[in-house]
Amino acid sequence: MLMPLDQALGVLLQNVTLLQNERVTLDACDGRVLADPCVAASNLPAFDHSAMDGYALHTDSCTGDGPWTLTVAGESAAGAPLSTLTPGCACRIFTGAQLPAGANCVLMQENAQREGDHIRFSQRPSPRQHVRSAGADIRAGTTAITAGTRLDPGHVGLLGALDHAFLVVKRRPRVTLVNTGNELRYPGSAGAPGSIAESNSFALAALCRRLGATPRVLPYVLDTPEATRAALDEALANSDMVITVGGASVGDHDLVKPTLSACGVTWAFKKVAIKPGKPVALGRHGTTSVLCLPGNPASALVTFSLFAAPLLRAMHGRPEPFAPRQRMPIEGDRTRRVGRTELMRASLGWRHGQPYARLLERQSSGAVTAFARADALVVVPAEVARISSGDVLEVLRLQDAWW
Repeated sequence: MLMPLDQALGVLLQNVTLLQNERVTLDACDGRVLADPCVAASNLPAFDHSAMDGYALHTDSCTGDGPWTLTVAGESAAGAPLSTLTPGCACRIFTGAQLPAGANCVLMQENAQREGDHIRFSQRPSPRQHVRSAGADIRAGTTAITAGTRLDPGHVGLLGALDHAFLVVKRRPRVTLVNTGNELRYPGSAGAPGSIAESNSFALAALCRRLGATPRVLPYVLDTPEATRAALDEALANSDMVITVGGASVGDHDLVKPTLSACGVTWAFKKVAIKPGKPVALGRHGTTSVLCLPGNPASALVTFSLFAAPLLRAMHGRPEPFAPRQRMPIEGDRTRRVGRTELMRASLGWRHGQPYARLLERQSSGAVTAFARADALVVVPAEVARISSGDVLEVLRLQDAWW
């Protein structure tokens, strides 16, 4: 019985086990998922400071009509501030330097003529001119970054500015990849006639790392009951998620699903009405998620993008585990058999300021080249028999699916 895609996605995240927390240094938090909200303990900036080089003064010193002449008393530099401005005077100030008490503005040095210990200027400054106020970026007590955010370099910079040396993040999920098939061999190695250089584990491990997981690839598993059971027992004992690749259909050598059932896995679904990737299956063993992917390269990557990626995001506690889809025009004509939702590989482009998705020629589930050229998956509804250029369909960008 084939489960419709929307129904399969609806049950995908049931009973997901959240990962534990761990404490890491600031320089190790890029790409990690924040476990607790980051609340600013102090204002950012912490003090009023100058936005440029010039002179700090108080506008009350500019009485009457200009030009005005003020004595320069002292200097405030970044890291070496002047605490208090002498009333009726100005002080030399540099970009980033703290504004001294008694000053309320900064006069650009280009607008002042320096004459020994005095400055002369004719443009009256306004209060707070060229001053960056304390707390203008973030006020103390404000949530700077919410829990569940996957941290990027911009977040890292903000955390450093907020004086955080350590962060509490979600532990990286342990994902074990189990590749099955008598025909598999390591790329670059010698093989018997009919052998295939295995590629899925490299692509899927790379995707796991992109999504914040730590992948472990088991040695290739022969299509025998003994080898399959031994590999799956090992994988289930040491993983947050087990992803099997191949052996998931109904052939004589497809041993993965029955062996997983014998191991005690309970199933949410065993087949989904999608193309490619119909044999994809989701199960659970204790707290371990189990995902069975087809062995064809395009099928494996499509099903990983649809199912494994949101599962990993949900384990991290990310608030929106499903990647967004966008509606956009399609370029390319196709006639297809109805009954299954099809995920067609496409490249993205821009025309007249609007995005569009161009269907790639090779849509075979065994085509490795398609994903090397694809930017997106076009979601073709199960009931649509023909696609014509200009049709508007949902599109899943791979950069969204894989982050």
